[in-house]
Amino acid sequence: MRSRYSAFVVGDEDYLLRSWDPTTRPRNVGSDPDTRWTGLEILRTSEGTPFHAEGTVEFRAHYREDGRDGELREHSRFRRHEGAWVYLDALAD
Repeated sequence: MRSRYSAFVVGDEDYLLRSWDPTTRPRNVGSDPDTRWTGLEILRTSEGTPFHAEGTVEFRAHYREDGRDGELREHSRFRRHEGAWVYLDALAD
């Protein structure tokens, strides 16, 4: 999760696509270059240890856009794919 957030901060779309599960990966990320990501808070995790095949991360990502602060909150699901953790999708809370 932290590496994907860092990739959003620096605009590394290639890394974001590589770290996205192939079954849910979009053609492109479509990030907005005017959005400045300003912080990440991990709120909760479940599973995701070396003994698991899936795990979740609930987070809050802070950003600044058009002179206003905002936040994105998501409960994300990750899974192992070819030995690496990849983003699968967002869970509906």
